[in-house]
Amino acid sequence: MRKTPPIDQGFVLCAGFGTRMRPLTDTMPKPMLSVNGKPMVDHVLDSYGHHGIKTVVINTHYLPDILKEHVSTRKDMTIKISHETEILETGGGLVHARDLLKPEPYFVSSGDSYLIDGPNKTALQRMEECWDNEKMDILILLQPIENMALTTAVGDYDLDHNGRAIRSHNKTGGYMFTSLRIHHPRIFNDAPPGSFSYLQCLDKAQKQGRLYGIVHDGDWHHISTPHDLTRVNDALMNLKSASLS
Repeated sequence: MRKTPPIDQGFVLCAGFGTRMRPLTDTMPKPMLSVNGKPMVDHVLDSYGHHGIKTVVINTHYLPDILKEHVSTRKDMTIKISHETEILETGGGLVHARDLLKPEPYFVSSGDSYLIDGPNKTALQRMEECWDNEKMDILILLQPIENMALTTAVGDYDLDHNGRAIRSHNKTGGYMFTSLRIHHPRIFNDAPPGSFSYLQCLDKAQKQGRLYGIVHDGDWHHISTPHDLTRVNDALMNLKSASLS
């Protein structure tokens, strides 16, 4: 039984400098770099739109006008920009934009990774069906380490038999956090002011037994460097060519 109304709002994290992606990010914010023929941020927004999400907040800091102008052309959703004059990291940026969304659960994704849905349902569908507002504060999408052949895998988390996520402090867990999550904004009720990492929220939810994970049944690529970008684009092009032959 659904514990909450349908989730119709989302957030895309786009404020980072993309330092490891230089020189490609010297003149372009990282979410605007192209994967499979279009900017990475568009893949996220397309998945949100397909799911029926009507309101999306995007935070900006580095080269904000390029992102703002690009997303302003979308007609399938209302996009609100939360500009950060000082970088607020992955936690502070969400708190800074808190009033732009309803005080209800919403999706969050980074704007610089590439996710391919599994064979039957989208990742967003599977996550929303799993979400339980009564027992969860955060639900994270996890990619099995053994399925990450193209880009560097980091063992962020393991899962217990109840589906709770447990952070691997020595990075030897079986899963990498894809950045896609559902959370309830109550996690920010006692958040510190200013800049802080979202990892604090994850650790707090885990300590309280309210951090859960769901295993992704498709592909996901963590794109950090120009080499990653080239490898992923080449692999996708080869797949496309093979399907046409």
